[in-house]
Amino acid sequence: MSEVLVIKKRKDFLRVAAKGKKVSALALILQAARNLSSQGNPPRVGYTATKKLGKAHIRNRCKRRLRAAVRIVFPTLALPDTDYVLIGRYNTAEIEFQRLVHHLKKALIEINRELSGNDKILAENIDSAADISD
Repeated sequence: MSEVLVIKKRKDFLRVAAKGKKVSALALILQAARNLSSQGNPPRVGYTATKKLGKAHIRNRCKRRLRAAVRIVFPTLALPDTDYVLIGRYNTAEIEFQRLVHHLKKALIEINRELSGNDKILAENIDSAADISD
């Protein structure tokens, strides 16, 4: 899977926050919810950084770094028909980039396991993708 779409509408962010799962990592918070509107869609990702992080240039740096990490991790580990929201934390702008990618990878694997639930085939695919990416 190579294509990752971007979430831009507020209602999609609110739906993921209300009905989805949430995983906290050192450098980010990852929320995810299945998008059941139609089957076979690529994953979608939204980015957000609150004003608590600092001025606009710091929030923009956080989102730029999150987008770069997503380009590395999501093509192999993201589930189709799933919406993800990445929330920047206080240290997202300063943490070493490889550590940010590592935290995103761990959070994505954990949230995919939660979303897959009893689907054993999907859980096995997540585990095999996690082994390859380490």
